Amino acid sequence: MATLNEMVDEVSLHLSGYGMRNEALTHLNSAINTTVKQLTVGSAESVGKGLIEIDDELMWVDSFDRTANTVTIAPFGRGYNGSTAAAHAVDTKIVINPVFTRKAIKTAINDTIQAVGSQLFGIGSTSFTSSVAVSTYALPANLDTVVSVSFQAIGPTKEWVPIRGYRVDKAASVSEFGSPNTITINSFVDPSATVQVTYSFDPEVMESNTDDFEATTGLPASAKDVIILGAAYRLLSFVDPGRLNYMSAEANSQGQTVPYGSGTNTAKYVYALFTQRLKEESDKLLVKFPVRVHYTN
Repeated sequence: MATLNEMVDEVSLHLSGYGMRNEALTHLNSAINTTVKQLTVGSAESVGKGLIEIDDELMWVDSFDRTANTVTIAPFGRGYNGSTAAAHAVDTKIVINPVFTRKAIKTAINDTIQAVGSQLFGIGSTSFTSSVAVSTYALPANLDTVVSVSFQAIGPTKEWVPIRGYRVDKAASVSEFGSPNTITINSFVDPSATVQVTYSFDPEVMESNTDDFEATTGLPASAKDVIILGAAYRLLSFVDPGRLNYMSAEANSQGQTVPYGSGTNTAKYVYALFTQRLKEESDKLLVKFPVRVHYTN
């Protein structure tokens, strides 16, 4: 399945296509640790004072030598702009003056994951054994809405019988139940039967590069492109990609034919694609997991 690292690359590919921009690149000629400030690179031809990106780390270039192919990072330049200084292996790609940094793309991805929580949701389930002496049971802390409740009938049929009478309390005593969420069963349930509660929860953000999209967020795999499009439109909203090629390695006369305002139009186009896919995924989830009618008393 898709990892956060792969999703960052996919968003970056989308943005490069919309902006008609090929980034200026080089690579490390030797590995560096978290404190090194003198870099030996494959070529310093395109390097200038300013920002470079290696893996997830941003650095600020103070000076460079295009004959020796060395780059000197400013005293404050490692882990620049909120990134984290890290070790980097030989031959690692260096992006020169990135417009869309990996840090910014990750933020846009996670902002989109949190924003779609009102329409897209993860599905989880929990179970417990019914008891004649207990009517209220703890539910997971991340629960948002109970989708369905059923119990497995005692006997040869093993049928799952819907439970229609229950009440959910989302302000329960944590000290008493170990969770702020509980369910009180008001319907008959076979004693010692297994009760299963299916519930929705808000999607979780992705933090590590190796985080799997479906496993971490709880969203279906088919919703990945919704997040990709959402992250792309968020970033395009702040930059006019019609002029990005002036900042690229191939800054040529083609950019002069692209009018200002192209970025706004592109962002609107990507946003339209995002909202269309968001609605499609939302409708699919609601069909697959409709909230069942129940009574509370």
